[in-house]
Amino acid sequence: LLGKAKLYLSRRQLPSLEERKKYDYEFANSTSFHGVHNIVRTHTKTRKVLWMLVVLGSVILVAWQIRSRFINYFSWPTTTSVVVQYVENIEFPAVTFCNLNRYQTQAVANLSIIFFLWNIVSGVLHLLDAEDKFGQELSDFLQGNQNFSIKEFTRNNGFYLNNSTLLECEFFGKPCYPQDFEHVFTEYGNCFTFNHVNVPTRRRVSISGRGLSLLFDIKQEQFTDDPALGFVDAGITFAIHSPQEPPRFDGLGVSTPVGMHAHAAIRQFKTVIQEYPWGECNPNIKLQHHKIYSTYGCLQECKARHVQQKCKCLPFMLPGNGTECDLEKFYKCVSPAVYNVELMGLCTVGTHNSTCPVPCEETDYPVTISYSTFASKKAMKFLSAKLSKSPEYIRHNLVYIDIKYHDLNYKMTQQQKALSVSELLADVGGQLGLFCGASMITIIEIIEYIVTNFCWMCVFLLLKAPELPNWNTSDQNQQSHKKRIQEC
Repeated sequence: LLGKAKLYLSRRQLPSLEERKKYDYEFANSTSFHGVHNIVRTHTKTRKVLWMLVVLGSVILVAWQIRSRFINYFSWPTTTSVVVQYVENIEFPAVTFCNLNRYQTQAVANLSIIFFLWNIVSGVLHLLDAEDKFGQELSDFLQGNQNFSIKEFTRNNGFYLNNSTLLECEFFGKPCYPQDFEHVFTEYGNCFTFNHVNVPTRRRVSISGRGLSLLFDIKQEQFTDDPALGFVDAGITFAIHSPQEPPRFDGLGVSTPVGMHAHAAIRQFKTVIQEYPWGECNPNIKLQHHKIYSTYGCLQECKARHVQQKCKCLPFMLPGNGTECDLEKFYKCVSPAVYNVELMGLCTVGTHNSTCPVPCEETDYPVTISYSTFASKKAMKFLSAKLSKSPEYIRHNLVYIDIKYHDLNYKMTQQQKALSVSELLADVGGQLGLFCGASMITIIEIIEYIVTNFCWMCVFLLLKAPELPNWNTSDQNQQSHKKRIQEC
């Protein structure tokens, strides 16, 4: 191949030294790179040196500027914009309500172990630090009640929502009823969600200051809890969340005590995060059992995978499909598995390379809440006659909650790329034009000049290369020598 290439190139006439000089001179005169033609055309040495210094200085400056622009671009800078968008109507969030006293007193009168069992079961949502003082009692209970279902027991003997516990309900001037709420299990046992994801049409409000009004009767005499496990309050706790996300009470629940009227003013905040490397979100992560991505839903599915892999069953409070874990597996396998997930950091949150990075789009509902005593003296007489309840009962059992929008607007916080590719190219082009008067055409001219000279150099070196030994001849001699040995 080398020989054929040399034979082909030898038939071509290599440009002479004068022709190469002429090519260099014509390039310097015709190039659009400013300043170069002044070096060639100037006859005095002083001006040549001066123009050489100017051109060299311009090249150094533009190289420094372009380098700084690329360093800035690859640091992935971002800007944050905050926009308040006013609208004619706005979607109302989902609200999940729970009684702070989880179980009916009559059902757990002789089963104090139930409270501890529910803490174990709900530990898959929020790991509770409860002392294992029921160890022996729990072992005896599991041996004598192998088919016991804490799920069904809680559903049947926990807090319920009907016309006796939900005395009044009104949404934007229209009445609502217990059947408008969807049952859900949380660490508070039976809870009920208004405006849940399965509602056929989304509920919206068009006037600020009006929304959802509810009057609960928590029936303190009928519902109880174990103060030794930290449940010492009486009232209603509620969480405001997106209809497409599961309710989360850990640190986000709002508690309303009995005998109080809670005024909750909400706002809608939307956050948009850029994907990596500009931000920390990962748009490629999709959840299997939730319609939209959220870090809390992702954590639930992550825990479900680890528990199902280790215990070969799935807790009913976690999303997924699988064999439901019984109480014995909850105590002996699920709880240690969840604790190990927390301890080893198997389900992490935050950065792009964590198990559950921040969502690319998120909607939050921050709450501003105030309280007033419920009810006034005159209202107490009216309610006592209307509900046929004593003033003392009303003070100790009724909770009034108002949830409304503060304003008909939402605030969007959006993380944006501070520098796009087109802006980078425009910046680099501006620096080239400012210091050298160069453009994309100039760069192509320089590349063509360098490639042409490089090709000439390669041709010259190839034609001057020494002759290579004929390896085929030595192979033939070796074969003939072997043939003579065989004949001998």
